[in-house]
Amino acid sequence: MGILDRFRRIRYYSPMTQVVMVGLVCFLCPGMYNALNGMGGGGQMDRTTGNNANTALYCTFIVFGVAGGAIVNLCGVRWTIAISGLAYALYSGSYIYLNHTGNGAFTIAAGAVLGMGAGVMWAAQGMIMVSYPREEEKGKYIAVFWVIFNLGGMIGGVLPFAINYHSESDSLSDGVYIAFVILESLGALLGLALAPPAKVVRDDGTSVVLVKYTNATREAIEIVRLFLNPTMLLLLPMCFTSNFFYSYQFGPVNASIFNIRTRGFNNILYWGAQMVSAYALSFLLDSKRLTRRQRGTIAFAIVAVFFNAIWGGTLAQQLKYTHGPTADETTDYPGGLLDFLEHQRAAGPIILYMLYGLGDALYQNLAYWIIGSLTNDSQKLSRYAGFYKGMQSLGATVAWQLDAKNVAYMDQLIGNWVLLGISLVPMLYVITRLQDHSEEAPVFEEEKSGSTPQLSIAGKDIS
Repeated sequence: MGILDRFRRIRYYSPMTQVVMVGLVCFLCPGMYNALNGMGGGGQMDRTTGNNANTALYCTFIVFGVAGGAIVNLCGVRWTIAISGLAYALYSGSYIYLNHTGNGAFTIAAGAVLGMGAGVMWAAQGMIMVSYPREEEKGKYIAVFWVIFNLGGMIGGVLPFAINYHSESDSLSDGVYIAFVILESLGALLGLALAPPAKVVRDDGTSVVLVKYTNATREAIEIVRLFLNPTMLLLLPMCFTSNFFYSYQFGPVNASIFNIRTRGFNNILYWGAQMVSAYALSFLLDSKRLTRRQRGTIAFAIVAVFFNAIWGGTLAQQLKYTHGPTADETTDYPGGLLDFLEHQRAAGPIILYMLYGLGDALYQNLAYWIIGSLTNDSQKLSRYAGFYKGMQSLGATVAWQLDAKNVAYMDQLIGNWVLLGISLVPMLYVITRLQDHSEEAPVFEEEKSGSTPQLSIAGKDIS
C-alpha cells in the first residue's frame, strides 16, 4: 500500500472524519426536518396535521430513542443510519400528498415511522460524537457536529424563503417538499459511507472502542438498568426539557406572528445562531486551565442566565397577542403578520427568535457534554444518548400535543419556563460531582457513613 493510500485510509478512520460525516448525514436529514418543522405545522397554514404528526413522531421516538442504543450496538452504525435517513424523506414527501388531498392521515403515519428512524439515528449520532474524541476534545467535537448539522437547518430555511419569496400562499409549495425529499435521500445514502466504530483510530493510535460481545438479552437488561441508574434519573428533567420549547417557538411564535417567507428567513437566523453559540461554547468546555467541574459550572451559569433572559423577553412579546392565523381570521398580533422588510415592527421579534437558536445550542451542547463526561465507553454512551433522545422525545410529545389541543399560548410559555427551572437544579448537582477523567463510567452510589447514606459520583463501571 502506498504512503498516500495509507494516509487516506488513516484519515478516513479518524474520529474527526467520522464526526464530520455523521454531521453531514444529519445536515441532510434531521437538518432538513428542522428547517421544515421550524416553519410551524410543516409549512402548512393549518398546524393541526403537523402537530399531530409530531405527536406521533415523538411517541415512537420515545421507544426507539431509548432502545436505539441497543439497536446500534447490535446492528452497527451504517445500515441503521442509512435506513433511518429514508424515514426523513418519507415524512417530507407526505406533505406533497397533503397539499393535493387535504388528508393528513399519511403525514401522521409518516411521522410515526420517522420517530422510529430518528430514535435510532440519534442514538448512533450521539455515540459517535461523544465517544470518538479524547476527553479534552469532546467540546470541540460536539461543536463541529453542531455547526455542520445546523448548517442543514440554515440552508433548509433558505429553500422556503427563496421559493416562497413572492408567494401569497400561507403554505409551502410542492417544490420545497420535493427539494427536501431529494436532500434527505442523499443523506441516507451517505450513511453507508460511515466506518464501523471498531475500525476508528484516534491520532495517538488508540482505538475508540474495545470490541465487546453483546446480544439482545444483554442490551434489554442494560435498557432496564438505565431507568434504575440514579445519574440518568437526575438528568431526566434535563432530557425532558431539552426539546420541549420547540413546539412553542415554531408554532405560537414563528407560525403565528410572521408571514410564510419571513418564517423561512427566521429559520436561517435560528439555525445559524446555533452554529455560532456551539462553536463559542466549545472553547470553554475544552479549556485546559479549568477543571471539568469548573468548566461545567460556568457553562451552566451561562445557560441558566441566558434562557431566563430570553423567556423574560418572550413574556413581554406574548402579552401582545393570543392566537395566530386560522382559516377564519388572522393573528391578533398588533398590525397583523410581520414581514422581515418591515424593519421597525419586525426587528425585535426576529432578533428574539434568533436568540432562541443561541439558547437551544447552548443547552443541548452542555447536555451532550455532561453525558459525554460520564464515561468513555462507546456502548454505554450509545445507550445514554438513546436515553437522552428518548426522554427528550417524551417531553416533545407532550409539548406538540399541547399546541395541537390549542392550549393558550401564555400557558405554553409558562410551562416552558417552569420546566427549565426544574431541570436546572439536578443538572447542576451532576455537574458539580463530575470527575476530571472518566475512563470508567461515573455513577451515583451510596457511601455509608454511620447509618446515613450519601450520594456521590464514583469512578465505577455501571455494568
